[in-house]
Amino acid sequence: MSFFGGGTDYKEYYEQYGGSVISTTIDKYCYVTMRNFPPFFSFKNQLSYSKLEKFDSPDELEHPLVRAALKYIPVDRIQINYDADMPASSGIGSSSAFAVGLVEGLHAMRGEYPDRMTIAKEAIHLERDMCREAGGVQDQIAAAFGGFNRIFFDKDGFRVRPVRSDAARIGALQKNLLLVFTGFTHFSGEVAAAQVKNIPARLSQLHRMSELTDAAEEILGRGDLDDFGRLLNETWRLKKELSDRISNSGIDSIYEKALASGALGGKLLGAGGGGFLLLYVPLVERERVLCELSGLMTVPFRFEYEGTKIIYVEDK
Repeated sequence: MSFFGGGTDYKEYYEQYGGSVISTTIDKYCYVTMRNFPPFFSFKNQLSYSKLEKFDSPDELEHPLVRAALKYIPVDRIQINYDADMPASSGIGSSSAFAVGLVEGLHAMRGEYPDRMTIAKEAIHLERDMCREAGGVQDQIAAAFGGFNRIFFDKDGFRVRPVRSDAARIGALQKNLLLVFTGFTHFSGEVAAAQVKNIPARLSQLHRMSELTDAAEEILGRGDLDDFGRLLNETWRLKKELSDRISNSGIDSIYEKALASGALGGKLLGAGGGGFLLLYVPLVERERVLCELSGLMTVPFRFEYEGTKIIYVEDK
């Protein structure tokens, strides 16, 4: 769940100017299970997601991420199953969370346990380099580390720093946030590719979006939390200027209804084009906003602080 700085985590921007985001992970998960595949079948490996793929070599796979991962971290005679709490193509970072879990799981199958930064960097390499998908790098880092963090990017790499705030203030912020599914889905790579193309012409917006991470962190430390909501409104207005594919009339209508009924701000999560809308709604206005948006699904959530983890590994 990215609050501020999205877009400054694109290498086309941060390698020249540096970037910064504030984000958190939430208690919605991707589950990757793996086991040694029995040698009794006419095929050597199996992958189960929305499809079932039986294969001998990674080159036979339709799934681009798993194909790349098995070339990068070879494991043979393996069965991989994937499930998730949230839908794909909804801006909630599920594809990057899957990449992170896939990397950690494949290493564990080989008896290897890399640190979180290595896992994040390898997940980024799979998605951005091997699969050539356009986009930023914050989701992979967030999923690997977990927690409420400020992440810094520059030409030399990445740095993760927990946001400086006490538990009571973070808890109060969580109570004022509302996660709404717009009903629109998107392919984030296409939206991100359009945004990358526009970066040279949108530097002033991106610079300002990067600056807002300073202001947001200060609010979280000791400011009026309602100002966090107002700042979300500003960053959303800026984000929409990055590309005409980030929003649409339907999303704009939902957002304006929310503001008119009491929300102070919000933003579309992910690259844009659809998915989940995050709103900052003071508790006293929550019922009114929920009534106005009653035709849409709202998803309860809590902040999460562990990031990727192996739930169970069987000793060999």
